[in-house]
Amino acid sequence: MNMRLWAHRGCSQRYPENTLIAFEKAAAIQNLIGIELDIQLTKDGEIVVIHDERVDRTTDGTGFVRDYTLSDLKKLKIDAGENPLQSIPTMSEVFDLLEARLKSGMKLNIELKNSVYLYDGMEEKIVEMVHKRGLQTAVVYSTFYAESLKKLKAIDTGAELAILASKVSDCIHYIEKGCPATALHPFWRSMDLAADKLKGYPVRAWMSGHLYPEKPTGTRLDFASLERQGITDLILNEPEVYITCNNSGNNVEAGVHQAM
Repeated sequence: MNMRLWAHRGCSQRYPENTLIAFEKAAAIQNLIGIELDIQLTKDGEIVVIHDERVDRTTDGTGFVRDYTLSDLKKLKIDAGENPLQSIPTMSEVFDLLEARLKSGMKLNIELKNSVYLYDGMEEKIVEMVHKRGLQTAVVYSTFYAESLKKLKAIDTGAELAILASKVSDCIHYIEKGCPATALHPFWRSMDLAADKLKGYPVRAWMSGHLYPEKPTGTRLDFASLERQGITDLILNEPEVYITCNNSGNNVEAGVHQAM
């Protein structure tokens, strides 16, 4: 299998997205290239891992992440079905969980959720945290907000940066306009340029939908078709379907891939 696989918000089809249990399950997949997650800031300036600007969809609370202190945010509960209740994790908690795997080769794609609200100082805070743990080479920073990548580049000239957009042509457009990204992160169904136009770039296509507790579709992606479109990596919700563990603990590719 040539396609490189990332866990989108952790193993987010079988476990609540962006939770420690979803990241723990993803980290156990030895041949997984990396894990993707999203960060925002609390009212008191702490980095937390959550996708939506509001807490309503994923927790038992209501309102905006930015209006909660960390202490109050931690009181919100995330239903994990038969698994223990989860809470919104801090970035420090995620690093504590994943640090060993990150230092042994796994990557972490940190998406800065700053295209709706500009969290002042978020770039500085996350770069400082990454550097303190010595994880610079393990981290990819991504965002839909190109100006944030310019800021990250100024803070850490060696940082690996990726631009998010719906269409791959938009990713290229931002780079042509001066965005310092070296990787493209388009929506997987919006590959609107020929593959030869994308050569030299990691093209990490992201998925959406079919998140826990939605039922799996039971279909499989046709990796060969996606590779022909120029996609090098997939950030998907159920990587464990494609990379499973056999009885000896070694990873094996799962099943026959069907078009999705």
